[in-house]
Amino acid sequence: MMVADEPDRQRAVDRLDLRSKRGADGLQEVVERAARLASTPIGAISVIDRTRQWTIAQHGPMSEDIPRALSFCAHAIHRPGEAMIVPDAARDARFVDNPLVAKAPPIRFYIGIPLVDRAGYPLGALCVIDHKPRDQMPDLYELAALAREAERIVTRRH
Repeated sequence: MMVADEPDRQRAVDRLDLRSKRGADGLQEVVERAARLASTPIGAISVIDRTRQWTIAQHGPMSEDIPRALSFCAHAIHRPGEAMIVPDAARDARFVDNPLVAKAPPIRFYIGIPLVDRAGYPLGALCVIDHKPRDQMPDLYELAALAREAERIVTRRH
């Protein structure tokens, strides 16, 4: 799944060299706070590249990179400014056949908030993940504030 301005978005990702931000000061704290706020075992900041999702900060067990075709965050970047909420991935047509939903431990609950650069290009997402479906949502305003903090870190020039 590609974004409408995919070539320009990809140039924004390349220009910021976001894979080099892995372990950048502050990102680990953001994902830990996000997971704590959402009471989820996993929090992550991902970058959506041409064909892969790269995790540049994480709390809890998660692959550092996966194919873009399997990425939940690759869906989240299509609506910058909006949280993508998946209460139960096993009941969501976009993800029901996704191997990450079928394998153990499964992704069942997901919230992703797109990380956007100053020009408006979505670079990736701050996400929280649980292995159980959820009806109760964490405070989305607080998660969005954490996403803005992550944006400031990833878009900062060295």
